[in-house]
Amino acid sequence: MVTRMDAYLQTALSELRFQPLEKRVRVYLGGELVADSSHPVLIWEPRRVVPSYAIPVEDFVVAPVAADPPSTVVVEPQNLQTMLLDPSVGFGTHTCPGASGSVTIGPLWGATFAPDDLGDVVVLDFEDFEWFEEEEAIFGHPRDPFQRIDMRQSAREVRIEHDGHVVAESARPLLLFETQLPVRYYLPRDDVRIALVRSTTATTCAYKGHATHWSNPSIGTDLAWSYPSPPPEMGRITDLVAFYQEKLDFIVDGERLPRPTTHWS
Repeated sequence: MVTRMDAYLQTALSELRFQPLEKRVRVYLGGELVADSSHPVLIWEPRRVVPSYAIPVEDFVVAPVAADPPSTVVVEPQNLQTMLLDPSVGFGTHTCPGASGSVTIGPLWGATFAPDDLGDVVVLDFEDFEWFEEEEAIFGHPRDPFQRIDMRQSAREVRIEHDGHVVAESARPLLLFETQLPVRYYLPRDDVRIALVRSTTATTCAYKGHATHWSNPSIGTDLAWSYPSPPPEMGRITDLVAFYQEKLDFIVDGERLPRPTTHWS
């Protein structure tokens, strides 16, 4: 029997998945401590592609309160069996049975969810709280321990085109390989051949930080992105420009690459 690994990993997407961790995780709401745990659990609800943090009930400083009246929540999009839920699908969408609730401190509150099948742990809406792993703040969503990023300096000749016109051309790209995503080509700004105008789009990657997006009035919006201040371990991509293969034509070492299909297409 032969199994391709990326296909194998997809076979568990329909299940409720979890992974205990040994990190110390602290959760705050409005600067007030909500939970402090050395036994957090990563939770992936069915069809979710990034995890959330669940905290054991005994590690809460401010106890979560169940919804009143108590409610069991299962929200199933019509096409759930084929739909992947990325971070753009909010915390209010749940794909396993459980009870909704909240944590309240004064006028502030954050949403919680307790899956039925995982015992005394409570998942917190990442966006509603402030998070620390050990002494470092984290952002976007918890990092997936089964997700990997490699960066390699390359001498490949990369040409990026739009309708036959050169957008960028470089023989010194930095290649970023991220699990189950297309290879991304990060180019020095001097190798970009078109004018780039900063767009209003702002996104956050849990691994690479806060991204600035770039447009060109003649071609379209949000053609490229860059990271002006990535975390220290990703410092090599600082201010390099990556264009969307989903929107432009890439020719690498003379070979025209097919455009990948992702939720950025």
